[in-house]
Amino acid sequence: MLVKYATAFVLFPGGFGTLDELFELSTLMQTKKLQPYPIVLMGRSYWDGLLTWLTEEAVGRDRLDPSGLSLYTVTDDVDEVIDLIQRFYRTP
Repeated sequence: MLVKYATAFVLFPGGFGTLDELFELSTLMQTKKLQPYPIVLMGRSYWDGLLTWLTEEAVGRDRLDPSGLSLYTVTDDVDEVIDLIQRFYRTP
């Protein structure tokens, strides 16, 4: 149900459920089973460790395509989130 009606995803710091949704979205978009939508990770200090690990370990060991990380925008700024989503839908 998460992806059925959504047109953008903003994830806030959370637990296993949040991480599950993040990786599910990533997998669906990378395998082209879901059209690309913005995925915004709010709270840079929360997400930076995970993104560093993904870059150094998963990408670094050729377990993950580096393009998968380009799906994410990380920010602490609500106005940036609004602008990002609005720009996404203005682009033809």
